Amino acid sequence: MDVMKAITIRRSVRKYKPEPIPANELRELLEAMRSAPSAANRQPWKFLVVTDQALREKIVGICRGQHFIAEAPVLIVGCGREADAWHGVGGNKKQSSLMTDISIAIDHLTLAATEKGIGTCWIQAFNEDCIKKILKIPEDVRVIALCTVGYPAEDNAFRPFEPEKRKPLDEIVCYNVYE
Repeated sequence: MDVMKAITIRRSVRKYKPEPIPANELRELLEAMRSAPSAANRQPWKFLVVTDQALREKIVGICRGQHFIAEAPVLIVGCGREADAWHGVGGNKKQSSLMTDISIAIDHLTLAATEKGIGTCWIQAFNEDCIKKILKIPEDVRVIALCTVGYPAEDNAFRPFEPEKRKPLDEIVCYNVYE
């Protein structure tokens, strides 16, 4: 599958089969994240691979009751230290690249998973302090995003996007100056 097809058929999957991801497949997805670029090649990330069912069930309660988190056989937690990231985004020395760097890595994971017929879902609705407590994440580490990984339970999980549900290009793109 080419990358444009993966981009256009990828959907957020919220219903998963209970079957585990084979170790070699999961390793390939983790390698896709590791291959992502980061500002100044700082690679400020750490990814927790949560396969323990009891932990995923605890996490459901701090993610607005999104039960599919416990259904998915794998939950990836993308986190890192601000101090490890490059600082200077937009000319602001206080602004780090941490969120962007981790987001790029997780997006690599989602596209690699799509190519393999594995579903994913970004999760931004979570309580960072509670996630840190449950997963024993140090205080100085930021939790940026969570992502479920598993085989979709529905046959139509991968399908082309619907153009009428996307803003037209002329509404979101301008050239040379902001209009």
